[in-house]
Amino acid sequence: MLCGSWRRSRRSPEEPRVAAQVATPLALPPSPASPDSGTKGPGLRALKKMGLTEDEDVQAMLRGSRLLKIRSRTWHKERLYRLQEDGLSVWFQRRFPHAPSQHIFFVQHIEAVREGHQSEGLRRFGGAYAPARCLTIAFKGRRKNLDLAAPTAEEAQRWVRGLAKLRARLDAMSQRERLDHWIHSYLHRADSDQDSKMSFKEIKSLLRMVNVDMNDMYAYRLFKECDHSNNERLEGAEIEAFLRRLLKRPELEAIFHRYSGEDHVLSASELLEFLQDQGEDSATLACAQQLIQTYELNETAKQHELMTLDGFIMYLLSPEGAALNVAHTCVFQDMGQPLAHYFISSSHNTYLTDSQIGGPSSTEAYVRAFAQGCRCVELDCWEGQGGEPIIYHGHTLTSKILFRDVIQAVRDHAFTVSPYPVILSLENHCGLEQQAVMAHHLRSILGDMLVTQALDSQNPEELPSPEQLKGRVLVKGKRLPAARNEDGRMLSDREDDEEEEEETEEAWEAAEQRRRAKQISPDLSALAVYCCASRLRTLNPRPRPPQPCQVGSLGERKARKFTREAGNSFVRHNTQQLTRVYPMGLRMNSANYNPQEMWNSGCQLVALNFQTPGYEMDLNTGRFLINGQCGYVLKPAYLRQLDTTFDPECPGPPRTTLTVQVLTAQQLPKLNAEKPSSIVDPLVRVEIHGVPADCAHKETDYVLNNGFNPCWKQTLQFQLRVPELVLVRFVVEDYDSTSPNDFVGQFTLPLNSLKQGYRHIHLLSKDGASLSPATLFVHICIENS
Repeated sequence: MLCGSWRRSRRSPEEPRVAAQVATPLALPPSPASPDSGTKGPGLRALKKMGLTEDEDVQAMLRGSRLLKIRSRTWHKERLYRLQEDGLSVWFQRRFPHAPSQHIFFVQHIEAVREGHQSEGLRRFGGAYAPARCLTIAFKGRRKNLDLAAPTAEEAQRWVRGLAKLRARLDAMSQRERLDHWIHSYLHRADSDQDSKMSFKEIKSLLRMVNVDMNDMYAYRLFKECDHSNNERLEGAEIEAFLRRLLKRPELEAIFHRYSGEDHVLSASELLEFLQDQGEDSATLACAQQLIQTYELNETAKQHELMTLDGFIMYLLSPEGAALNVAHTCVFQDMGQPLAHYFISSSHNTYLTDSQIGGPSSTEAYVRAFAQGCRCVELDCWEGQGGEPIIYHGHTLTSKILFRDVIQAVRDHAFTVSPYPVILSLENHCGLEQQAVMAHHLRSILGDMLVTQALDSQNPEELPSPEQLKGRVLVKGKRLPAARNEDGRMLSDREDDEEEEEETEEAWEAAEQRRRAKQISPDLSALAVYCCASRLRTLNPRPRPPQPCQVGSLGERKARKFTREAGNSFVRHNTQQLTRVYPMGLRMNSANYNPQEMWNSGCQLVALNFQTPGYEMDLNTGRFLINGQCGYVLKPAYLRQLDTTFDPECPGPPRTTLTVQVLTAQQLPKLNAEKPSSIVDPLVRVEIHGVPADCAHKETDYVLNNGFNPCWKQTLQFQLRVPELVLVRFVVEDYDSTSPNDFVGQFTLPLNSLKQGYRHIHLLSKDGASLSPATLFVHICIENS
């Protein structure tokens, strides 16, 4: 391990432990000077570094546009939208003044920009405007779409093209460039008189903005060390010198100098030694040489195959230096095994954007779920007017959407992120006529995407693989029994209520007889080819003929009961058949349960409310972060073997030790952007989520008033029994002695995808958006016994 006393302190005695804040740069208020006014402040400098200052579309966005914001049939309001000089945020006018941070949105929070009437809102309410004048900005997380109509088609295109260029440039920026861009955007805000010079008062304002509570004497000494003109103002190179001192990473310098020696550069062989100490067992001299060519900034050093400190920091801040194994960010697993051998990203009540009591239903919820890699979505189908089935949460105040509109959203968006199959889980409450309409819409809208017959006619009961089903849509629903009653009664294909789970065997038999009498449309039944819905009430401990095409559905409480009372039987059942678990109906606010408990038993379709952020969705995102985020993750071998002896309740002795040294953090987000004096007191908690015997969490002490570059240098250690199932969640919180800590950021990933050595962890917000350039710097050691 490299975890000794490695850090060489560069602080003077009066220098405090400084705190970090990062997230995205806060938006500027509307700039009084137009981009063509000749002002060349730090904001335009940032855009210049992006190579976009001369771009006509970006220039038009900097000048601003009056666009119609469309929210309903009657709510069409003209608002001014203007790109800020940081190139990362857009300011917009509001009817009533709000806090400055409420008047902006960030480019990095945009999920997609759609042209024309390509949103539910514009299809319903934008008919008065030509599609060429319309655009939709869809955001990550829970923020609503922004539906806009421009005065002309050309102006709409300028925003579509301009946002595309800004997003592409942002995606291409290195972490070092993001940090530089970020600090200069704050510099522009702190320069109160916009004269491109910084007084000490303005420097103090800058420090508070970036989450630093620095001792006045120490801050002034730094200021004077850079004030070479001795005029109590920093400008040009003096500002850059101050920022270099502020952004110093002494812990990285110490690691670099340990390997570089007295000449202060790394040769390829010295870099290889570092890589090998990092646990990069496959590293070669050629790998080290390639890293130098990729990350070294000095051309002379690059020509001599040497790496300077700047190049070393660029590497450690890159995806290759991150905690997540970069090789696992693409599809790397075997995708040719039966569907039952994979964890499959699954959504519950997918149509909802809020609670299941009175929240709105929307096709946009399906689009967002697909954008997050979801591969199994739910459709609650009810009788609608005019012969058209509708989707909503029955017997509640949730709004209604048309079944056919949802199927069109599936056709248009199901395979934009992942090519692997999508499962439509139908909860069917319709009569025969509207069931037939559902079947018609599925066939006519999806066409060849829809699986209507077995791929292998010789073995129709064998589950195909994700690879075989690329680009295809499966229907999960009831299938007709061999004989049925023709009494025309309504079918209810709903999932078990929690109360129903407590039925006696006799009551269940009586209820089952009533269910058998209910009708299923032959047209709809024919579409349940590989996913025939069934209720999983008991587990048979004795071997029985497999039924791979039967998909059992059960509530979270029943799934927990199976795991506790018949763990191995449940695991064996899930080696051959798909099981869908859903939240209990009492979760009125659409809260989630812990999905890890269900994955431990091999359940594939662990359905969560994607619209509800929290640690449960963080775990789901972490589970499916790997394998190209395609929504399918191969289960460990002991969850795929029919004769497995694995029981999550009895996992055996510890066999892996995880040691995490929490070293430092950088540029943590400011939680109260409107209160300059508010600075976080960060602590780090490392959580282990796995089988019950592995679940644990440990945390560091908090660092007072330092969100910019807090230092902990504390070691947390965990003993693990089933490492293949473990998810590691890194959480940063703002300590509060009188109330619960506030969430700052987190990152979750599988232990098997966690790289060893010195690593940066790139933090995410509660909604899963990037908080770049916010990072944790840690050392990871994984030892197997």
